[in-house]
Amino acid sequence: MEQRQQAETFSPAELAAVRRSLTDGRLAMTRRSLLRAAGAGALAAGALGPLAACGIPPAGRKDAAASRDHSREEKRVVFSNWTEYMDVSDDGKRRPSLEGFTRRTGIAVKYTEDINDNDEFFGKVQAQLAAGQDTGRDLIVLTDWMCGRMISLGWIQKLDAANLPHAYTNLAPQFRNPDWDPGRVHSYPWTGIPAVIAYNRKATGGRTVDSVGQMLEDPRLKGRVGFLSEMRDTMGLTLLDMGKRPEEVTADDYGAAVARLQKGVDSKQIRRFTGNDYINDLSKGDLAACMAWAGDIVQLQKDNPDIGYAVPKAGYMLSTDNLMVPNQARHKKNAERLIDYYYEPKVAARVAAYINYACPVDGVREELAKIDKELAASPLILPDRETAAAGHVFRALSAEESKDFTQKFSDLTGA
Repeated sequence: MEQRQQAETFSPAELAAVRRSLTDGRLAMTRRSLLRAAGAGALAAGALGPLAACGIPPAGRKDAAASRDHSREEKRVVFSNWTEYMDVSDDGKRRPSLEGFTRRTGIAVKYTEDINDNDEFFGKVQAQLAAGQDTGRDLIVLTDWMCGRMISLGWIQKLDAANLPHAYTNLAPQFRNPDWDPGRVHSYPWTGIPAVIAYNRKATGGRTVDSVGQMLEDPRLKGRVGFLSEMRDTMGLTLLDMGKRPEEVTADDYGAAVARLQKGVDSKQIRRFTGNDYINDLSKGDLAACMAWAGDIVQLQKDNPDIGYAVPKAGYMLSTDNLMVPNQARHKKNAERLIDYYYEPKVAARVAAYINYACPVDGVREELAKIDKELAASPLILPDRETAAAGHVFRALSAEESKDFTQKFSDLTGA
């Protein structure tokens, strides 16, 4: 895998080809798993070494605990994130927002892109956290359902509001009170991830595709529609189309949605379930329509005027990737200061302009417009009131529900 600063050497078409090559018919990579073909195996400079687990007891619940904070004497913070999730300079050699934080505070940031999958990362750190040991990281970014899991295990520290004045003030209302972390006691969102419907006008004959029902039932789309390999997005959008709220999904609701999609698989209406690899197929027209993530759509539309998107009348799915401080982190206050820095509108605008996902920070529009007026006008990046109100989240699942729902979805997709 190669770090983000090298990304500028790839054209959009090459990036799409890499995404495509990373997915086969049985195992679709998630949207952020953009491992660089040219740098595979080289999470090299700055990456954290392997975490040995020898002799550490198996994972189990522990109360959240903190080691002595070394922030005052050690002016540093170790930040683990996904690939493609931080702004870089035009030459691809610098990370301007991180450099700005260091200039202002004197705190050096060791930034690593060693998160490629939620479950994989959980496997890296669970033994240390279960044993009450430092993971070597002060700040991590994980998806909401995994955040809920780690918080429930008692492995994530409560944040000190006194160190988060901008974050507390500027967090957009849409993101303030998730059921897995009420009141945002342990976390702040790094970005929102809207899942909507995208389509290729040339492939649809100029028609708009704006509902899951149309994707499943329009014979003119047979064999040319794609659904996502992310369970909560595909099942959530399907449930919404059936008049069910993902926030209140029952086992019966879920079973009915699976059965509906199974018909689409059996009839070959559904071409396949995809990760990011829908990008190339949608752009070429091999997929006429598909479920898609907002950041990808914004980029696709820049390269291909035939690409359109629709927020279904029934609503869309919204998940979040979130900043958290794990137990025993050595530099908790420094990590909180870094979180707060990214909730300043000017800084948040720089990141939003680069990653193109939904910005969780209020007051960003004016700053983003200085960078790119089109991005500032996009409801996929800065949701207006109507768009924000149409967003839905998949409720937190118990361990038993998660196992059952995941197995049913795996059976459906053939993963």
